[in-house]
Amino acid sequence: MPDHDVSERKVLAVVTNYGVEQDELVVPVDHLRGWGAKVDVAAVTMDDVETLVGDKEPGKSVRPDLTLDDVDPAGYDLLLVPGGTLNADTLRLRDSATRIVRAFTTSGRPVAAICHGPWALVEAGAVAGKRLTSYASLQTDIRNAGGDWADEPVVTDDAGGWQLITSRNPGDLEPFVREIDAALAVRDGSQK
Repeated sequence: MPDHDVSERKVLAVVTNYGVEQDELVVPVDHLRGWGAKVDVAAVTMDDVETLVGDKEPGKSVRPDLTLDDVDPAGYDLLLVPGGTLNADTLRLRDSATRIVRAFTTSGRPVAAICHGPWALVEAGAVAGKRLTSYASLQTDIRNAGGDWADEPVVTDDAGGWQLITSRNPGDLEPFVREIDAALAVRDGSQK
């Protein structure tokens, strides 16, 4: 990433307080913060976010920066929606999460969702006409919502006036993070 600068970028990660897949939250957040981006983690409450590894083993605890209800989506350049079956299933039932997803998609700002994270986009009515990937068990939900599901490590789609970056699972984090970097890149003083 030596040829671009993300230090002026703000990223919002949305999660519930239990069940987010550890690496799908921690790896992108640590990576972006390491390059100087401002990353806020928004959860249902201000209690610690208890992550899981493989949907079952306890992972790291993450301190949220704000609640989903307190988020002003206009202040962010990119939305990150990590997976974890429990996290994603609960997140898609939160009106505040759906409101945030819609704010990004209707304003043309990028959304990056991994594993079960695309469930939030299905709930927000945002996958119609988009090509994307996810954890394999979501493919029917995505197709029923009008999306074109693909079994690839990372899929980036610019249809509909906003960029969607998706990956299947924690094994795809390297290309997923690379596409997030590209979406946030600043070259020659302008956004890529």
